[in-house]
Amino acid sequence: MHVPDGFIDAPVSAAAGVVAAGAVAVGLRGARRELDQRTAPLAGLVAAFIFAVQMLNFPVAAGTSGHLLGGALAAILVGPYTGVLCIAVVLLMQGILFADGGLTALGVNITVMGVVTTVVAHVLFRGLTRVLPRTRRSTTAAAFVAALVSVPAAALAFTLIYAIGGTTDVPLGKVLTAMVGVHVLIGIGEAAITALTVGAVIAVRPDLVHGARDTGTPLKLRIDGELVDAPAAAPSPAPVAARSTRKVWATGLAAALVLAGFVSFYASADPDGLEKVAADKGIDEKVQEHGAADSPLADYGVRNITDARLSGGLAGVIGVGATVVVGSGVFWAVRSRRTSEGPAARTTGSV
Repeated sequence: MHVPDGFIDAPVSAAAGVVAAGAVAVGLRGARRELDQRTAPLAGLVAAFIFAVQMLNFPVAAGTSGHLLGGALAAILVGPYTGVLCIAVVLLMQGILFADGGLTALGVNITVMGVVTTVVAHVLFRGLTRVLPRTRRSTTAAAFVAALVSVPAAALAFTLIYAIGGTTDVPLGKVLTAMVGVHVLIGIGEAAITALTVGAVIAVRPDLVHGARDTGTPLKLRIDGELVDAPAAAPSPAPVAARSTRKVWATGLAAALVLAGFVSFYASADPDGLEKVAADKGIDEKVQEHGAADSPLADYGVRNITDARLSGGLAGVIGVGATVVVGSGVFWAVRSRRTSEGPAARTTGSV
């Protein structure tokens, strides 16, 4: 659902940029409460993993594909504030390095793909986990539903923005029906990916899943046919926990590299939901050339490498590496800011 330059006029794009900047600022402050010594390095990994999975377009209808948006996954794994920052980092890397998503439309993309998906998924997930049994299965089911709803919510948000600042005269009813309809199908894929990922992390380290903490009763896991309390998050991780966290980080990074560097070659080449609707309804009549079209990594390939598989795989690996470095830097800086403020500042509500 990456919105290119030219879909939305300059005033509305600027206004969306202000909204996105405000959301990022709020995210930076809120992330200080969400990130701790264990989760700060994992937040950069979450951003890199979302970048990798977004390269895996899957077919949803004849001639149409979809891909993960990632807001729900980020919100559940690392928290809503940090989740917004994760998606913002991914979109920034995609726009600057790969010419994916317009640079003038960056504010629109962060608002639609980052803020809307994260907030909707977080609110719905928290509501469901408060009423469902605290088990791995119900938590995974809540993640599925939250992710499913977040995608058509983002499609609705784009349609509203287009109604205000669209650059072509297109019947909005048709745009709304087409956008929401195709993104409900994409949402099913998003929900499956989100639920599988959340369930896998909960099975290994439930204490590292933000959405599985602070919801009342302990999360329960089924072991040998019996329900037992999942391990609680320790306030100060012991050396063993630290090593285990490094293993989770290394495993996640390896998975992201494999997905972006190898599996992405087999992704669907069909246009995604927004591209298909834009072409069918005429939204793309005034699309503009991307400002980073001359990037050596534009369109997820390395310039001057003629082998498509090697070019795309290498571009994916570079993207994962760049995203994890930038994301980890951002989240370590946020974590360091929290540490430097000290307990007194945090208890007085300065964050």
